[in-house]
Amino acid sequence: MENGKLGVAIHGAGNVAHAHAASWMKNPNVEIVSVSSRRRETAQRLIDDLGLDCPAGDDFDAVLADPRADVVNLSGPNHVHAAQGIAAAEAGKHILIEKPMAITMEENRALRDAVEKAGVRSIVSFVLRWNPLFENIKSLLASGAIGELFYAEVDYWHGIGPWYHGQAWAVPSKTGGSSMLLAGCHGVDALRWFVGDEVVEVAAVSNNKLGFFEYDANVAAVVKFRSGIIGKTSVLLDCQMPYSFNIDLVGTEGTLRDDRLWSKKLLPGQTDWATLPTVLPNSGDVHHHPFDAEINDLVDSILQGRESHCNVADAYKTHELCMAIDRSIAEGGRPVKLPL
Repeated sequence: MENGKLGVAIHGAGNVAHAHAASWMKNPNVEIVSVSSRRRETAQRLIDDLGLDCPAGDDFDAVLADPRADVVNLSGPNHVHAAQGIAAAEAGKHILIEKPMAITMEENRALRDAVEKAGVRSIVSFVLRWNPLFENIKSLLASGAIGELFYAEVDYWHGIGPWYHGQAWAVPSKTGGSSMLLAGCHGVDALRWFVGDEVVEVAAVSNNKLGFFEYDANVAAVVKFRSGIIGKTSVLLDCQMPYSFNIDLVGTEGTLRDDRLWSKKLLPGQTDWATLPTVLPNSGDVHHHPFDAEINDLVDSILQGRESHCNVADAYKTHELCMAIDRSIAEGGRPVKLPL
């Protein structure tokens, strides 16, 4: 730390990095000390766009060697996340890493183990955990507003096509991973976050109706939790509709459907759905996402010596479930037991 502030090095200067940088700039306990990317000109563009006073670079090794960098913000393409995260941990840097943090189970395990061994703090950018609707839902579940949960469903439906700025790396299996890893992981993580239990088995089916991706773009999976709760999650990248993040949580005394609540226990005079007046996860625009709160949580975890609820160790389980879903698809829908 210099001048009492954590130094942040941003590596990977795409669209989401602009949103990250804007949030880092709002935290009084940090200072952005560098921006780098595969191409120096994209790093310089981010610096210019946000009026930062720091150098642009294209050398990740130099980022890791920089003593001013306490935190590394990794926001490059999917397939580089794990290797860069491992290197950052081994260099003693705290980490913010975009999802997916890995695209194979080998990478997933190696990154988890490297972060644990290094003892650094981390956050994986399942940023919707800080969305106000999510916070409301977690509070209602904790209060018992819908009783004992027995069914949970979260779906990520976002049509992606030739307009997508990241298609060069997102479309191939080798670099994009799968539809679950590319995008559906947000739904998978939300399912785990709401249920708060371990997954023991999953079975999935898929298709690739439009053929835009090398892998199947549309997936539906049925999940069994250790407690017996039934789960379902899906990702549709071929859908022709506005972005939609569907949430259905059904309990013994009520139900939550997106921002609608039915709870005779909480609202005994209820005659129709009650609507929660809050910010919804209803846009794929990264500037709509609550990165301020995510980044504040990482900073606090570093300064207070605690772990974030969305650290690499927890995100490992979300990625493991995504990969179990992909394995079930590859094996014709056969149920796959977890842990892998």
